[in-house]
Amino acid sequence: MRRILLFHFLLLALLRELSAEDTLLNPSRLEMFVDELPDMPKIRGFRMVNASPVAHSLSIGMFKKKWRFHSYLPPTPVFAYGASRRTATVPGPTIEALHGVDTYVTWRNHLPPKHILPWDPTIPTAVPATKTGIPTVVHLHGGIHEPASDGNSNSWFTAGFKEKGPTWSKRIYHYNNNQQPGNLWYHDHAMGLTRVNLLAGLIGAYVIRHPEVEGPLKLPSGDEFDRHLIVFDRGFRKDGSLYMNSTGNNPSIHPQWQPEYFGDVIIVNGKAWPKMTVRRRKYRFRIINASNARFFRFFFTNGLEFVHVAADSTYLGEPVVTKQTLLAPSEITDVVVDFSKSKTDEAVLANDAPYPYPSGDPVNESNGKIMKFNIKKKPELDTSRVPNELIKYPSPDSSSAKHTRYIAMYEYTSDIDEPTHLYINAKPYEAPATETPKAGTSEIWNVINLTEDNHPMHIHLGLFRVLDQTELVNAEELKGCMSKKNDAVKCQISKYSRGRKIEVPAHEKGWKNVYKMTPGYVTRILVRFSYIHSNTSYTFDPTGMPGYVYHCHILDHEDNAMMRPLMVMK
Repeated sequence: MRRILLFHFLLLALLRELSAEDTLLNPSRLEMFVDELPDMPKIRGFRMVNASPVAHSLSIGMFKKKWRFHSYLPPTPVFAYGASRRTATVPGPTIEALHGVDTYVTWRNHLPPKHILPWDPTIPTAVPATKTGIPTVVHLHGGIHEPASDGNSNSWFTAGFKEKGPTWSKRIYHYNNNQQPGNLWYHDHAMGLTRVNLLAGLIGAYVIRHPEVEGPLKLPSGDEFDRHLIVFDRGFRKDGSLYMNSTGNNPSIHPQWQPEYFGDVIIVNGKAWPKMTVRRRKYRFRIINASNARFFRFFFTNGLEFVHVAADSTYLGEPVVTKQTLLAPSEITDVVVDFSKSKTDEAVLANDAPYPYPSGDPVNESNGKIMKFNIKKKPELDTSRVPNELIKYPSPDSSSAKHTRYIAMYEYTSDIDEPTHLYINAKPYEAPATETPKAGTSEIWNVINLTEDNHPMHIHLGLFRVLDQTELVNAEELKGCMSKKNDAVKCQISKYSRGRKIEVPAHEKGWKNVYKMTPGYVTRILVRFSYIHSNTSYTFDPTGMPGYVYHCHILDHEDNAMMRPLMVMK
């Protein structure tokens, strides 16, 4: 009887998928480079009193509305951030904060009782007791602030704060903005729903500016020449609605969850394959990969170069020039592009990263193009520059590390060799924290990737420098030992981590909060649990509840359940 029921379940699932495929939009039906690149609305995280900036309180809601991703695509139901439903956008408004000036945000959930996308309750998931309402909680990615304002996955809440997760403690989040100036972004972080809530549209940029420090650099500035590019992929049905699979790769185990989500329509600032008219001069682009699982390897079709000035939330010590740049989900690259050096009147920003990365399918015509720049013919005076030195922060000193840890990444599969879930250190998220650094110290983390995927690991609170990446020899033998003992020291990790080394790219040698963990390699990082710009202790207590987390930022992996708690100690 059980086999018959399972057969009927699988048959129904297959019929649902075939029906969905009949209604899927062929991306080639949408003409590229039709819509102008939008600039997301800006909200100040401070206010001026007697010509001086002071703390400000914001109220930002999450709303269901319709959003037009392309002129030839019907409006799409989405979830969007904004001060009101009318002004809500996908991505949400860019919050501009000032270093040392507090920003307070009340994140308000105005979402309907039911989700617009399918989700899977068989993975660790926030489920309200009443079974109605959409759990949400906001994480400021790259933010260095108190635990209660970090957006813990179990601090979720439903509309009107009617129901709240087990670690919820406050309505008003406090961002004191005492960290180094740089690029951050905010997004949903609800347990088991992160992938669907972001896919629905809950993303936005956040910038911490420090005019006294950044002004002398004379980088391109102002709304016209300093732009965010928030890039992500989506799939659509012919009616304009978002498409996400409703059947899992192991439907008898997880009815809906699949290991990665990919869409063939590439969105930048809320528009599919947009275009932008630029002058023949330098522009600064703060590029955020807000995809669920897609890596982008960006390049210009006409050979223009990227001049990197920052990575994630931190400036580089000096600029780095590249022809291409690989960006994992949640990574940020901050680049200057000089269009005066173009020998053509247009340049297409393109992508050639396989998906899943690094050994998946090659890009196609749809997901291999990002956006087009139309370059004006007339040269013009440009007073901006890229200085030889940017902002230097202390170099990592591995001898100062107080602790050495081993962080192993595992993927588990079913009898049909399909992924069922992923763990860090072979432990579920609910297991007690094993990473308990002391505030004000540094640690060495050896991240051992025993899977076939590249996992962009994100650490909340701590910034880190990548020291080296070393290939594992006899990796299958090590994996066998680790599967039994889950102990890198007992498995003699030093015997295996002696293969070839991958040089850390020059533009990623600064302080990071995300890094790409190469499969079959040990990545050694130095993690700092204090401010890196001043080398001083935090101006808040990092030891409070509910603590922090670290996780893979492929959202489908994070949700099931490649995330672990991080508790800072006194």
